[in-house]
This record gives sequence, structure tokens and C-alpha cells, in this order.
Amino acid sequence: MLTRMRSAVSSLVGGIMAPAGASVEDEDSGGANRALPRFPYCRPEFLGLSADELECAADHISRAVLAAKESGRLPWSTGYAEVINAGKSALNEDQACCEVVELRKRPADPASPSYTPTTRRRASLPTRESLESNEDCLIQEISQEEEDLYFHYWGLFDGHAGSGAAVFASKLLHLHIEEQLQSVLEILQKPSMQPPTCLGEETSLHVRPSGSSQRALSRAASLRGAAGAPGSPNTPTPRFFMEKKVKQESLVVGAIENAFKEMDKHIGRERGVYDISGGCTALVAMHLLGKLYVANAGDSRAIILRMGEIFPMSSAFTPETERQRLQCLAYMQPHLLGNEFTHLEFPRTVCKKEVGKRMLYRDYTMKGWAYKTVQEDDLKFPLVFGEGKKARVMATIGVTRGFGDHDLKVHGTDISIKPFLLCNPEVRVYNLEQFEHGPDDVMVLATDGLWDVLSNKEVAEAVTSFLGNSDPDNHH
Repeated sequence: MLTRMRSAVSSLVGGIMAPAGASVEDEDSGGANRALPRFPYCRPEFLGLSADELECAADHISRAVLAAKESGRLPWSTGYAEVINAGKSALNEDQACCEVVELRKRPADPASPSYTPTTRRRASLPTRESLESNEDCLIQEISQEEEDLYFHYWGLFDGHAGSGAAVFASKLLHLHIEEQLQSVLEILQKPSMQPPTCLGEETSLHVRPSGSSQRALSRAASLRGAAGAPGSPNTPTPRFFMEKKVKQESLVVGAIENAFKEMDKHIGRERGVYDISGGCTALVAMHLLGKLYVANAGDSRAIILRMGEIFPMSSAFTPETERQRLQCLAYMQPHLLGNEFTHLEFPRTVCKKEVGKRMLYRDYTMKGWAYKTVQEDDLKFPLVFGEGKKARVMATIGVTRGFGDHDLKVHGTDISIKPFLLCNPEVRVYNLEQFEHGPDDVMVLATDGLWDVLSNKEVAEAVTSFLGNSDPDNHH
């Protein structure tokens, strides 16, 4: 196992500068067997880079900081900056997306693939002035139909082992979210409506009535008598069981969760035809109907700075934070370990001479540590090993959630790592209408490149200092 690890490291270092999707077989055949990417490599569209600027963006020596040029190009006074890594990869594997997406009910077409875009999904992006001074004009600009809704969308995708998955997700994830939201659009258009348990039931039964109205309805129902009795053929069947009430925001959360799942399936389908290299984490913020929805799958992070306070809006998903989930899966399905790994965690690798001795360990049921007698099976390499940024799953990958990595295997084996990786996001909801906000209150979204070197407090201090020294009328 250690020999395989050394080979894996050598292979990684030797192939760092190889173009995404390249292989020895491709080189031998002159590239004839290399699949084309689904989307060509690019930097975020809203940066508006020229060909020369795009070339400078890939310079690992100068490492120019790229930022959006036009203040009105992004909504809500959104700022953006990026810089290429110090040489880990030939290209910047991270991607970003910012969209205003229109929700318009349309007839479902079973023959159309789930990733088919709408006929018109993007309008001119609003500025902060238009949002604050005349939101009605903005709605009219985006859609002439009163029943249409729209949402603002920001996404960061931290790629690894190639840029293919990050580019793919940046182009399509918001369309998957749009598709999922369209299925509940009629409910979202009525803010006072409680989502019906079963679609097709009379919606009037699910509108939240006032206290007096509720009593009147109950009185009327009792006077009509039980369902099925003579003279009451249309009376609903009485229910003698508890029924959970679901909020509308839970429908939005569910739509985002399903969209992430469909996005990963989409990559899995398309990778057989196109070159979709590597994988990526995903951090998405979405504004809909007065609420911010922040969805995170990976180790990126979002925080809200309000009135000098810091409010975390995401959790990091790493081999350390998800150790128990990973161990539980390996315990329940030991064949996934390929007889090369153990699901148990030890403070260090176990030596053969320590068989029979008692050593500290942790199982999937434990947050603390205990001692166990070392057995021969414990000599296998731990499923989760290392700590902090050096923690890895199967000595291979340092993140446990995101998109892609469908073909990722432990080096030199046929052991697939994908079963241990999830695309499921954690979604947190922030009600903008519930709090007062000042001009310097912001939300910060960033990949681990920032959070590895700066704490939440340091980022908050930097942002506060910058805004304090800036012209309040400059919304760039």
C-alpha cells in the first residue's frame, strides 16, 4: 500500500502540468482518442476578458488579480476577484457564475432532456439602485407577466484534477435549479399558500386561514357531517392522523437539493461522450422571494457580515468533518474498501510489531477515542487518514462533497472513490426581510484558497476596513 502511495504522489507531481483530459494513450495516438470538452475552457463570462487578458490570467509568475470591470455588470453591487494558483495546475481550475434567472411556467416535455435551457433565462442584470428604488420596474423589465418569478444566483466551483467538472457545473447548475423550481412555481406564486401534501387536492384546503376563519370552517364542516353521508358527496374524507405542515421555503430547499443531485447525474451521463475532467466543490447563493438560500457541497465557505457581526452560512465537508459518515458506509459495505483499507481510524499507521498490543482507535460510532487490541486486519491503511488540509479519503482526495470524480480510483487499483463522495449540499436560509441592514453589510463567498490563510474575523476586518474607506456612492 505504501508503494502505491509513493507511486501516486510521483504520478501526481509528474502530471500536474498536463492539460485536462490528457493521457499517455492520447499522446501516443496524437490526440486522436481524446474526447472534446462539453464546454470550452474559459474564465467567468462577466469578467469580459480579452484574448490578451485571458493569456495573462494564466501567468503563474505575475499572478494578476482579475476583477469585474463594470460596476453595473453584476447585480446587488456584487464584487468579484480571482487569481491563478502558484503552479499547481496549468489553468485556473475554479469557476464562477452570476445570473438572474426567470421562472416561467411551461408545459413539461418528457422527451426533452433535463438540461435543456429555457428560451429566455437571462435579462439585463439589475444594479443596486434599481433594486432599492424601483423593484417593480425591474420585474417588468425581466418579465411582462405578473405571475412570473425570478431569482438571483451566484455560484463558485472549486475544481480539482482538471477544470471540466467546474466549467460544466458553472454553465448548467442554475438551469437545473430553475427546472426544479418550475415544478412548484404555482405554489411559490402564492406566498400565503401552504404547500399541499398531495398535488391535485383542493388548494383552498391548504391556505392558512385566520383564527376566526379556522373556527368557522370547523363549525361548517361539523354541520355538514362526515364524508360519504347522504347530502354531502363533495365533503373531503376526514383524516384521523397527524399531517406535517411544510413551509414554502422548504420547497425551495428541496428544489436546490434535487438540482445538485441532477447536476451530478448529468456529469455522469455526459462524461461518456465529452471530456469532463476531474471534479469540483460547489457553493451557491440564491435570492428568491426575500430570502437568501446558501447551498454548499465541499470546503468553500460563505459568511454574512451584519452590523459588525459574523454569521456563518455554511459548513465545510472534509474527510475530518465527515469521518463518521465515511466510516459507517465502509462498515456497512466493506467491499468498497477493496481489501486494502480499514474503516477504523488510528492516530498513525499501525506497524506489524504492534499486533496484539492495545492502541487508540475510533470507530464510526465514536467521537472520542478508546483502546483496542490490534489485529492483523488493522494493518491495512485507514479509510480516513491525516488531519487538517492533509486529511484524505483513501489517501487520494481531500474533499468529500461536490460534483464529478465519477472515474476517480485509488492509484494502482480498481477501487472507486465515488461511492464515498456526496453531491448533496447543506442549504441554509437567511430571511433578508427579518433584519435591518446597513450599507456596509455584505455576504462573502470564497473557496478554500482564501479561508486556508484567513479566518472569518480577518476577512470581516478587511472588508469592513475597505468599505469604511470607500465612497458610499461607489457601488463597485
